[in-house]
Amino acid sequence: MRILVLGGTRFIGRRVVEALVARGDEVLVVHRGQSEPEGGPACPHLHADRRHFAAVAGRVRDFAPDAVVDTYALTRRDVEAVLPHLPDAHLLVLSSVDVYQAFEALLTGDRTPVPVPFGEDAPVRRSRHLYRGKGMGLDDYDKLDVEPAYLARGGTALRLAMIYGPHDQQRREEPVLRRVRAGRERIPVGPGTALVTRLHVDDTAAAVLAALDRPAAASGEVFNIGETTSYSMHGWMRLILQAAGHEAELVQVADDVLPADLALTGATVPHVLASSRKAADLLGFRPRDPAAAIADSVRWHLAHPPADAFTDFAEDDRALSSVSR
Repeated sequence: MRILVLGGTRFIGRRVVEALVARGDEVLVVHRGQSEPEGGPACPHLHADRRHFAAVAGRVRDFAPDAVVDTYALTRRDVEAVLPHLPDAHLLVLSSVDVYQAFEALLTGDRTPVPVPFGEDAPVRRSRHLYRGKGMGLDDYDKLDVEPAYLARGGTALRLAMIYGPHDQQRREEPVLRRVRAGRERIPVGPGTALVTRLHVDDTAAAVLAALDRPAAASGEVFNIGETTSYSMHGWMRLILQAAGHEAELVQVADDVLPADLALTGATVPHVLASSRKAADLLGFRPRDPAAAIADSVRWHLAHPPADAFTDFAEDDRALSSVSR
């Protein structure tokens, strides 16, 4: 197939491009040109900011893609700048489970009961623009503004769970791994009972390929994409420690003394548990064993530590001093 990828140089997009090229697809990547992945797959790149996508629309039409994968549409304007210039082809946009009410409860502390696991017909958020005014540069971010226009053209939206793996800029395992590197033997945590659906970046790419290969089943549809087995926060942390070959005691402390980077282990954190049954049934999506996937990710991150690794554990020491051994 001939696949146009929008984005495609960082984390998820990078892995999607690698998977497409590896199986023999002809790929054209359109991105801003701000990053070129070292050792990335050999395929042509066009440099264009999304706002100026019209300037390269002719070259995109000449490429005549069978499908388009938009890996980095974050806002309504991101879509409006690109979608009118895309040729008739199977369109696939990466979205997020943050569209659901359950995710809103995670961020806001809303204790309204939300049934889990939730499917694609679950209630979506009542509020919009979750990160507006928080200094993250994401004031207009909202996947609920992104999905409708793609779906209206018969496109496919993949609502991705919490993604982890090699090249993850958010370094999901870092709250544990920074303590592993420092040799910490006691880690302050809350009850750690929350269940959160996660997904290795390799399985994300596999889901994209599965949707591209089944356009009849995927067109006009929304799919949750996540692992079929979810661990509690404590279970997830123990898997990371095990993969790192490090022994540490998880010491339960009160929520009000939890270190900020371990807040998700708190007592009031709700479950964000998404069902991927629809993707399994219609697309044949089968993620790998999460224990093996986590181990793979941990090995990569240990071999590629952040340049600005956090080394101040005063919060840990204060929290641990609040409980007796």
